[in-house]
Amino acid sequence: MNTHANQNRVLETRFAPISTAFLERLAQVVDPSQILSNPAQREAYAWDNTGIRALPECTVLVESAEQVAEVLILCNEFMIPVVPRGAGTGNVGGALACHGGLVLSTQRMNKIIEIAADDRLAVVEPGVVNGDLQQALLASGLFWPPDPSSAKSCTIGGNLAMCSAGPGAVRYGVTRDWLVGLTAVLADGSIIKTGGRTSKGVVGYDLTRLLVGSEGTLAVVTQATLKLAPKPEARRLIRAVFSSVEGAAKAVAKLMATGSPPSAVEFLDGASLNLLRQESSVVIPEQACAMLLLEVAGDESDVEQQAQSVIRRIAEFSPIEQTEPVSSSDAEEVWAARYALSPILKKLAPKRVNEDVVVPVSKLSELISGVEAIGADLNIPIINFGHAGNGNIHVNFLVDPEDDIIMGQIKPALDRLFKLVLKLDGSLSGEHGVGMQKSEYIEWELGGDSLQLQRRIKAVFDPNGIMNPGKIFP
Repeated sequence: MNTHANQNRVLETRFAPISTAFLERLAQVVDPSQILSNPAQREAYAWDNTGIRALPECTVLVESAEQVAEVLILCNEFMIPVVPRGAGTGNVGGALACHGGLVLSTQRMNKIIEIAADDRLAVVEPGVVNGDLQQALLASGLFWPPDPSSAKSCTIGGNLAMCSAGPGAVRYGVTRDWLVGLTAVLADGSIIKTGGRTSKGVVGYDLTRLLVGSEGTLAVVTQATLKLAPKPEARRLIRAVFSSVEGAAKAVAKLMATGSPPSAVEFLDGASLNLLRQESSVVIPEQACAMLLLEVAGDESDVEQQAQSVIRRIAEFSPIEQTEPVSSSDAEEVWAARYALSPILKKLAPKRVNEDVVVPVSKLSELISGVEAIGADLNIPIINFGHAGNGNIHVNFLVDPEDDIIMGQIKPALDRLFKLVLKLDGSLSGEHGVGMQKSEYIEWELGGDSLQLQRRIKAVFDPNGIMNPGKIFP
């Protein structure tokens, strides 16, 4: 048995199964209607975007911080593993009950408590859907910048747990950059508050930023004070096509190093373009090997000037084709290639292993050429696209789970991919997190001493290790 399996066995031995006595006590701290214990009810909480199934022994639909505290106290007493869960839209298994136990769902904690437009703040519960918050903010002229592709369904709690991002991160940064305070419950039921309502504050350790991205392994967030930004009045969108990945990568580096950067820079590789030629109505020049989709945003008075500046900087790298900037109303036509790609991938392959590695922008070309070599050597179709402005590329291995040969190549392919990324001074995840999918690789990036320090931090917050076991740490 390998080391990973041995560690799983240790965890499973340490934890207790959910018993009748536990369920009886649980029904005293939450209403019985909040407890989902039959298999059909639990099945809805057994999946996420990985396609991996892990059936919890019980799901609890908590409704307040006090209920979260009572449930955690009880789980600590009975040694029941706890998996905090938002909408289950993650890509690394972060919300899966890989050791059984209890899924603690925050979906009913979905109140927008306050929108303080003058202070550019919103106070929300973790079950608020990202897209619903954006709709509620429209009247104020403000928005919350984190924009994952699952914004219509993912929750703020999930965004905080994974430190989510999206195309807008190139301009605005990621989730940790857009909040000022949290209320969270520790494994022993203690309720703590971090940060506050001010954009500046340097009293004590920054526990707010520690909890963001901790994937539910340290605490359960029950309230967040989010920092808001003025919504840009206007957008302009541009599409540029290149004869080589190197040309597109150099154009991205230029855009990010000079002048006002775009608000989004999306990249599609040659394999993506080949698929679009074959499977969609999008017209792409035959000699095209890379495409950039660009957005600039700002006041109506200067957004056209920003767009023309982007076009001038790109022109230095001789794109084959470049559209004139168009407004938001024409975005679908300009960005049709990006919108068409995901449905095509789902049609062509029963499964895709989706990695979200990130490298310095100057090394994008080396990353893509290295990934192409991995695919050629191991005979695995690979499609690359993503957020080129900050070097965050989604490497998609297209596989058939029924094909033992190709599935046997995934582990060697991931080993090679992650070694390549680290060699290029990159990181194993730009926005998806570690979860259970990348935990065995985390020491490659952090090193042994840093990993042990993080384990000790985990032990301070969660001495019994009940909080989302099997995630982050190998």
